[in-house]
Amino acid sequence: MAADDSPYNGGMARTAEDLAVVGIAPEARQVVKEALGQEPDPERLALWLEVRGVQAAQFVYDLYFQAAADAAEDDVVVDDGDLTVVVPAASVDRLRGARLEWNAEGEGGLVLVNPNSPAPEELGVPADVMAAGTAGPLGSRVSAVLEEVVNPSIASHGGRADLVAIDESEGVAYLRLSGGCQGCAMSRMTLTQGIETALREEVPEVSRVVDVTDHTGGANPYY
Repeated sequence: MAADDSPYNGGMARTAEDLAVVGIAPEARQVVKEALGQEPDPERLALWLEVRGVQAAQFVYDLYFQAAADAAEDDVVVDDGDLTVVVPAASVDRLRGARLEWNAEGEGGLVLVNPNSPAPEELGVPADVMAAGTAGPLGSRVSAVLEEVVNPSIASHGGRADLVAIDESEGVAYLRLSGGCQGCAMSRMTLTQGIETALREEVPEVSRVVDVTDHTGGANPYY
């Protein structure tokens, strides 16, 4: 279908060859088409692929059916005559080069394999600090305290703390909480009165601890 012949009121339809933002494996395509065929007025609908946020330092996604005509002018609409896919403009760069695949293990499911990762600023960490890594002298000591002192103490309620980045010059440790600590209403108290206290006692060079956890997600929100 040529762009000028697009029936959609929103984004401009393009062929898969013209603009490949997200690839779809044959098995995944078949699953999507079968599910689409069960929807009312399937000819009006497109598969929408969207990044909805960041969790555990990775993108998390929404995959859903919605009218292709709802696409905005700057959204990417790929129509190869067999399936219409819409990627909202805000997700295009985050999904470029990704591939929707079918994982047959267990009960099976669609999996979006994405080569892109959240930018440091999306994680709440300065880019230069993230780029420096955590293998320096201070980072190694902090990681050791987390593994040997902190994590055993919060494991009783399924919690865990990991070092995401470390500002060696300023002594700022950026931590991500997971398990029972992710989304926990008491996580701030756990961080300041437990984790931060333990770190500063064991590693006096640590001046501040920053929580970069996405507490809106996870398997145990508000645990």
